[in-house]
Amino acid sequence: MDPERLRILLEQVSRGEVEVDAAMHTLRDLPFEDLGFAKLDHHRALRGGAPEVVYCPGKSTVHILAILERLRERSGRVLATRASDEVMEAVRQRFPDTVCHEAARIMVVPGLQETVRPAPGAPGSPVGTVLVVSAGTADVPVAEEAFVTVSELGSPVERLYDVGVAGLHRLLARREQLFAANVLIVVAGMEGALASVVGGLVARPVISVPTSVGYGASLGGISALLTMLNSCASGVGVVNIDNGFGAGFLAHRINQRPYFADELLPSVEE
Repeated sequence: MDPERLRILLEQVSRGEVEVDAAMHTLRDLPFEDLGFAKLDHHRALRGGAPEVVYCPGKSTVHILAILERLRERSGRVLATRASDEVMEAVRQRFPDTVCHEAARIMVVPGLQETVRPAPGAPGSPVGTVLVVSAGTADVPVAEEAFVTVSELGSPVERLYDVGVAGLHRLLARREQLFAANVLIVVAGMEGALASVVGGLVARPVISVPTSVGYGASLGGISALLTMLNSCASGVGVVNIDNGFGAGFLAHRINQRPYFADELLPSVEE
């Protein structure tokens, strides 16, 4: 149950098009559903603007299929991240309309509800474009995880790949694309310097993603992480190593108009 769907339901009740009991039945599983091995957070879209996303590693295929089955009943689509080839094949067999983004390791399972997007200019609608920038081709899987996440959440998103600091002219040749973006995600391994370069060029939020790409001294992404954390460019934030999904989700949230006006929020009495 997302904010737009709840708004539509309440308007239908107000107009007498939906009975109160029917609306109560629709809302019966808020805030969560207990499957025994998992407690599905159906209330998450109302709180955070997006439904629960399934993180596949560590879960059995049986549990993943059961979770997807329940989530898709109340959603227009369900995202599952870091899916292995075996899990993708099993999900395809159960839900043939599933779209698998192999490079990003993300599955998009169509839900049984109609997908509802906020109207342009409405609460929750995107403000501008998110640009995903990657340093090298080896960073593409993490960059694609960010790209698909942003796209599926509903923000316009573009790619700018293989523009690392070893050939800085490649980045500068696309500076108009950099300047046009409302939020930028910078994905880089090795020493991770690209985030500082981009952060020094643009007047927009930069979300940097260190990747585990590099030789031994990169320490599996620790070197890039520390470089990004120590960036002297203002407006640069950092997510965890290889966390393309987290960067994509944050970029979309920054790019959204607020769902709730300040006057609707309870005041805090001192």
